[in-house]
Amino acid sequence: MKKTNIIALLLIVVAITGLLIAAGEMTTYAGFAEAVEGKKVQVVSNLCKDKPMEYDAEKNANQFVFHAKDKDGKICKVVFNGAKPQDFERSEQIVLTGTMQGDAFNCTDMLMKCPSKYEKEQIAVAVK
Repeated sequence: MKKTNIIALLLIVVAITGLLIAAGEMTTYAGFAEAVEGKKVQVVSNLCKDKPMEYDAEKNANQFVFHAKDKDGKICKVVFNGAKPQDFERSEQIVLTGTMQGDAFNCTDMLMKCPSKYEKEQIAVAVK
């Protein structure tokens, strides 16, 4: 076999291995009920504004605790390993990435959808 064929074959094997590893680390969308301990999932949820939020920057600046409701209506305590995001209370929807640990969802990453500041202008244009 030529050296170029061997190198090409090795590159193909490395690429396939990389794709398989990346596919294994992908998270899936689920509700709090489907999230099991140790399995990383993404939960599309809304903030429960009637439940208390716990964040004390002096005690632990990297822990924010709140409650969220998933698309199935299940409410779960969420422990976010990070600082409280700015304008968190105004968020319309929150995508939480993490795992269940006991009765709480341990969140490692959070993506918030906030209301658009252009929403009123869009409604005004649509009316005209």
